Amino acid sequence: MPPSNRLFDEFARLATDAAGAAQGVRREAETVFKAQVERLIRDMDIASREEVDVLRDLVAALRSQNDALAARVAALEGASAPVRTAPGATESL
Repeated sequence: MPPSNRLFDEFARLATDAAGAAQGVRREAETVFKAQVERLIRDMDIASREEVDVLRDLVAALRSQNDALAARVAALEGASAPVRTAPGATESL
């Protein structure tokens, strides 16, 4: 039965070569697809994770600063607010 064993060996070798070629094509397709997606994202000028994190921290700092300034303005307005009279009334000194 040497001829049939040789035939099976050839089929096995062919299948192995085909599987290797298919893996190579798959890797190449993945590389091309990844490069295209990265180019598309770069062209769309989408913010990176690091940029979003920096902006989030900046907004949080500005929000707390704004709250502190609003409290300070409210305190200053309360301390120096003149007595207001109703419209049409006259002030007496």
